[in-house]
Amino acid sequence: MTPRVLTVLGATGTIGMNTLDVVARHPGRFEVFALTGATQVDRMVEQCRAHRPRVVVMSEQAAARAVRERLAAEGLKIEVRAGADALTEVSTAPEVDSVMAAIVGAAGLPATLAAARAGKRILLANKETLVVSGQIFMDAVAASGAELLPIDSEHNAIFQALPRDFRGDFQAAGVNALWLTASGGPFRTLSAEAIAAATPAQAVAHPNWVMGRKISVDSASLMNKGLEVIEARWLFNARPDQIKVVVHPQSIVHSMVEYADGSVIAQMGTPDMRTPIAYAMGFPERIEAGVSALDLMGRELTFEAPDTTRFPCLQLAFDALAAGGNAPAVLNAANEVAVARFLDGAVPFDAIAASIAHALDNLAGGAADTLDDLLESDCRARYVTDEYLARHP
Repeated sequence: MTPRVLTVLGATGTIGMNTLDVVARHPGRFEVFALTGATQVDRMVEQCRAHRPRVVVMSEQAAARAVRERLAAEGLKIEVRAGADALTEVSTAPEVDSVMAAIVGAAGLPATLAAARAGKRILLANKETLVVSGQIFMDAVAASGAELLPIDSEHNAIFQALPRDFRGDFQAAGVNALWLTASGGPFRTLSAEAIAAATPAQAVAHPNWVMGRKISVDSASLMNKGLEVIEARWLFNARPDQIKVVVHPQSIVHSMVEYADGSVIAQMGTPDMRTPIAYAMGFPERIEAGVSALDLMGRELTFEAPDTTRFPCLQLAFDALAAGGNAPAVLNAANEVAVARFLDGAVPFDAIAASIAHALDNLAGGAADTLDDLLESDCRARYVTDEYLARHP
């Protein structure tokens, strides 16, 4: 078997580490070409020892220098680069056939888009790529013949539940709607007052999933589900009214597809990101992921409607999707700034939704024809959100 040659964007994050766990379970099936990270030097060096990539990319020069020195001291001959251009280079290298796109936030967009234009198999965990530049990205995939496989557990579940030959035509496939499940996060049962007063420690304590800090806060606000709604619109060519959200606290049903004949097909499993990662990495084969089998005996599965009054971020995402144009890019950028400020302890939890609404009110409706247009909207939204939060601490 010829191994798949893999670049892992965001190797030191949760998705990256789970990806490398799956790689380690299948010697000879995958070859790691490049690992990229931000500033976690110790973890990157550890990953280099285990997987021996040809190239490492760190986002900052200081971190790259530290990794380079550590690897040289251990006699590991691995090229170390730094910066955004290097991310694009390892995503489009001729040797690479698969790219795990797991950099958090809009920072992962340029390299992921470059991989799409280069016709790679893209394992998409960076939802912001589609939130910010959905049409541009999907056009690039179509033009190059790239293969796009979703990693988010919800979109991966929908991908599994749709017909194998689905090409974005709901009527031809007999599909009525896509149902995205949400755990409800750590604040599902709290009052609006308690949510507004929540601390960063409370927000990142997800009841079911092990995730990074930013996505954990997004889960607590339901913005993560809102971003997934926008992502689903592009991945599956769905109208906004064909995408539904249901709160399912047990995180056993990962999402569902509703068909015209009344059938609802769900993908279920133990809540572990290695399942969708392994499904995409091995596709169309199913490969072992190291995940324990689901035991349903004695389990209760419950479902409830989301509360957009206590969790306004979900409605803001639907509003941005309906507005189209640059609105999703504005939504995403404002959310990234507000979440970072919240995690720093500078603003309260309810400032996240308020600052996003402010950015949308002031910036939605701008140009969105090119990637430069969208990146300009991203930049302006970050400035407007910072300014708003400085005035409303």
